[in-house]
Amino acid sequence: MIKEIDLAGVYLSPMLGYLVVALVLTGLLRFVLGRVGAYRWIWHPALFDLSLLLIIMTTLVALTM
Repeated sequence: MIKEIDLAGVYLSPMLGYLVVALVLTGLLRFVLGRVGAYRWIWHPALFDLSLLLIIMTTLVALTM
């Protein structure tokens, strides 16, 4: 189990670290999908992006447990 992140005396949840990593990975994947043209086939891009973020974040948490 990952402990809290100490940032200048302020304790932050480890989920914040997972979220930052997941946001970076999602951003990279969105860029690649946009360049390939995959968003032409996606019905609701915002919903797809949110789902992608949640899938990546869940995978990160599951891999570190």
